[in-house]
Amino acid sequence: MTRRLPPGPPRAIVATAFVIALAAAPPGPAFAFTGGNHEEITRAALPWEPITLSAMADAREGAINANDHGGYFLLGPLHCDNADYLAPRYAPSYPRSRDEATTELLACVRTSVTRFRSAVRAADGLVDADGRVRADQSDLSSPCTWKETSDRAKCEVLEQLGRGWHQIEDFYAHSNWSDRAAPGPVGLADPPGLARTDVAPFLDIRRYSAMSDADWTREARARIPVDLTTGCYADFDSTGVKDDVCAGRVPHNQTLNKDTSASPRSRTGGNFEHAVSGATAEITRQWNDFKAELLATYPEHRRGEQMICALVHDDPRSSCP
Repeated sequence: MTRRLPPGPPRAIVATAFVIALAAAPPGPAFAFTGGNHEEITRAALPWEPITLSAMADAREGAINANDHGGYFLLGPLHCDNADYLAPRYAPSYPRSRDEATTELLACVRTSVTRFRSAVRAADGLVDADGRVRADQSDLSSPCTWKETSDRAKCEVLEQLGRGWHQIEDFYAHSNWSDRAAPGPVGLADPPGLARTDVAPFLDIRRYSAMSDADWTREARARIPVDLTTGCYADFDSTGVKDDVCAGRVPHNQTLNKDTSASPRSRTGGNFEHAVSGATAEITRQWNDFKAELLATYPEHRRGEQMICALVHDDPRSSCP
């Protein structure tokens, strides 16, 4: 049975009006895994052929790094920023509630859910009605542009996946999910670490893609631990308002980020390595879930199988008979 996706345009665009207004804005200081780290994580997670893998993972030109260019760079939900919170036992007067922090984190998850749905729809263009790979739609002899405009189906799928996976990778660098706190008092300067080694249960993107937004946000909210925090960064939050007041809040730059191996939090207890391994395991899960969704959505004439073949091979016309 063909699985029906929630309604939406063929290439649902996550960016809102304020994203478009910021599209020409110059990037500020790095506040996500570096492009090289995103590349390392993505290459380790995906068993794809080299040209296709580079199109997704390249440190500068890959789809996985598209969210770090232009106005997207400044949007907190595209990097899982500003979901900061400390419980009263650590900071009695913390200026944000657990509910506010959770709402901001769910805005980050929502961008990935939207991208997942869009990638599944875009994959329909990879093969014809009889399950034959469309060579013109799976060709990567010229570079993809990642400009959210009509392109070859393979480019569109890679862009939607890359823009949806970027913030998922960032979550592990920007949160205390896999962290250990440094020895000493736990508080604003050294938030608690959850020391989790599993993938985050509230990043179950495939499951959420088949649910109404109200239902999946309710379920995801219940899965977020009370002591989970990401860092406050001076960027636009999920409402489109510039959030540039981080005084008295867990700061991204000075405290929590593991965007490079040299940050203070990275050097504590192997936190950088934990973030990288967590993000790698997460992208492996996300790719496996995406494959499962294609098989469920497009079973006729083995179309889903052919879509997967077209995505992982550099020359699908000869590799996917």
